[in-house]
Amino acid sequence: MLSERRQLEMKILSIIHDGREPVGSGTISEQLRQAGIKVSEATVGRVLRGLDAQGYTERVGYQGRIITARGLEQLAELRREKEKLSYGFELIKLVHSTSKENLIDLLVARRAIEGETAYLAALNATEKEILQLHEILERQRSHYRFGIGGAEEDLKFHGLIAEMGRNKVLQAALKLIRQDGQLGPVLEYIRKEVHSSIVVDHERIAQAIADRKAEEARAAMVTHIENLMADVEKYWDQVIKKNKTG
Repeated sequence: MLSERRQLEMKILSIIHDGREPVGSGTISEQLRQAGIKVSEATVGRVLRGLDAQGYTERVGYQGRIITARGLEQLAELRREKEKLSYGFELIKLVHSTSKENLIDLLVARRAIEGETAYLAALNATEKEILQLHEILERQRSHYRFGIGGAEEDLKFHGLIAEMGRNKVLQAALKLIRQDGQLGPVLEYIRKEVHSSIVVDHERIAQAIADRKAEEARAAMVTHIENLMADVEKYWDQVIKKNKTG
């Protein structure tokens, strides 16, 4: 959850942003009350002065305040932060409601399927597909550097390799395993908690496919999935057990 102060700032910036003309402190206080947020006008005034000082809002004479370009950026950032924190809380609940055995079983199935899709991808991929794979990998590197979640790019990476293999049965099997869309975010959360990264593994897989070395591609993919399995084991040993005994 955002702190109370940041939630109040976000709500006030939203009210000013939604107004088609300068918005006064009285109007802001009234809209806050209607939204069930109980704060005094004095508190609203202090927050507004703080927003002015940071360049997020600007007074227009006695008419009220408007939001600045910098304020729009701050509002967007606060909304992203709120969404991220909410998502993180839900993800933690999801991880804790998922059994280690279930995750390992899914990864064992993926190891068998994706080792073969990587092998076939090295044999059957077009140059255009290999370029697309490297583009996905570059986005993953960028996301990792800036601490941005990469579950979506991970799904694209493995999905494209399955397509490159040209085996519809293996593609369907992989989609079945990953169809609920929750496996990727859960594994990403676990990797973050145990300070692990998939980028190096993906680089080795992509390079083997690009070099048309099918056996190396299969081995790199199997190693990657086994690294994920090790992360799951490590997470349950270090985090889950610690929480139960703490």
